[in-house]
Amino acid sequence: MTPQTRTQPRRILLVAGDAADADSLPRTMQARARGPAQVLVVAPALNSRLRRWTSDEDGARAAAEARLHRCLARLRAHGVRAEGVIGDADPLQAVADTLPAFPADELVIATGPDPGARRLHRSVVERARLRFALPVLHVVPDAQELPRAA
Repeated sequence: MTPQTRTQPRRILLVAGDAADADSLPRTMQARARGPAQVLVVAPALNSRLRRWTSDEDGARAAAEARLHRCLARLRAHGVRAEGVIGDADPLQAVADTLPAFPADELVIATGPDPGARRLHRSVVERARLRFALPVLHVVPDAQELPRAA
């Protein structure tokens, strides 16, 4: 299908990691949409291995919900049409769980600039490229774009 014959809005699945509050994220999503688009934000309930093993998910789900609401508010304030869900602790599983109901045209993974975290996130991005038949964009904002922790 060529872009000229496309009748449905572009569907973008955004994995909101620790860069969900980045100033550049709404601009990036607008650029990726290239016109009318539907954006579904999935916020993985990121958790430690120990807490996952002990089934202690409450804190991770609460943090994911807060991250999701902040991301949605920021996107919507910039005119990006977006909805959102909380996903599995494993970002790849969160994507796999979401795709049947939201067949995306593109996957965007937003992660923070922390060098230690980037190695882990690069692994997730690389594995996403191998696992899903979608274009995958990795968004890593500058540290100045993210709000400071209180």
